Amino acid sequence: MSSSRDDRPVTRETVLPAGDEPEPIKAIRLKHPGRIVFAVILVAALAIFVIDAAQRPAYGWDNFAKFVFDKRISQAAGFTLLLTIYSMLIAIVLGITLAVMRLSDNPVVKSVAWLYLWIFRGTPVYVQLVFWGLITTIYQTIDIGIPFTQPWISIESKGFIDVFWLAVIGLALNEAAYMAEIVRAGILSVDQGQEEASTALGMSWIQTMRRVIIPQAMRIIIPPTGNEVISMLKTTSLVTAVPFSFDLYGRARDISVEIYDPIPLLLVASAWYLAFTSVLMVGQYFLEKRFSRGVGQARPEKKGGTPTETVPIVTAPATVVDRGEEEKR
Repeated sequence: MSSSRDDRPVTRETVLPAGDEPEPIKAIRLKHPGRIVFAVILVAALAIFVIDAAQRPAYGWDNFAKFVFDKRISQAAGFTLLLTIYSMLIAIVLGITLAVMRLSDNPVVKSVAWLYLWIFRGTPVYVQLVFWGLITTIYQTIDIGIPFTQPWISIESKGFIDVFWLAVIGLALNEAAYMAEIVRAGILSVDQGQEEASTALGMSWIQTMRRVIIPQAMRIIIPPTGNEVISMLKTTSLVTAVPFSFDLYGRARDISVEIYDPIPLLLVASAWYLAFTSVLMVGQYFLEKRFSRGVGQARPEKKGGTPTETVPIVTAPATVVDRGEEEKR
């Protein structure tokens, strides 16, 4: 055994001496003069526009300051928020139902869901709202009983349905068609093995969707849903087709007719829409961050540094190691 060790070739490892250090590497940051020029042009154009708008009398800044917190505008902003919240809640529930129907193995159920999406995605939302405004003309009474026979109860639809809820229903049914596709895409993004594993554990279909599939699909569903909420907030300006005129844009338009100055009232409505949208965007950011935990890698933060940086090289005194001698010991 010892002779075999003695026959091994002697290996040597050499390390550079500490005194012979090479010059440090200098990294020079690449310059982009085109970016700087383009940024200066953008800032200058924005500054010119702001200064010109502040001095232009057509904008009517005095009327803007007068009506931006007017009681009628504040109440209209509340109606706009209610329209958005109620419509989105109904749309989300109905959208989930339609998405499940689209994924069903039953051809009749799948066809009904496809027909719904075809109708509500293929016609303009303004046209749909006009139809909902005329619903009391089309169906003048609400009859309860056996079809094609004398109704048991008959109620006049004109006093039964409020225009506010007609606007909510019209917006919700249109939005549900888009939410269905968003939810369906989120469900399909989850690996099929997750559902198979849940079935193997004895979970029912409802438990699988509620505890396994939907939580994982939320990472895909949240971003477009946030965009749909913001879009719904602005789509409420179309409810004048129902007609419902107590929304933010409707009240701003009515006030502008009274004072014969539409531009400042348009700016008032835009300011409120921008405020609501900003809050929704912040909420969407934190929701996305919450449901994206543990997925992907975080982007490294850029750390500021000097234009030139050096990379030190650590060296040690030159040494010669005889492994054969160490093994004999």
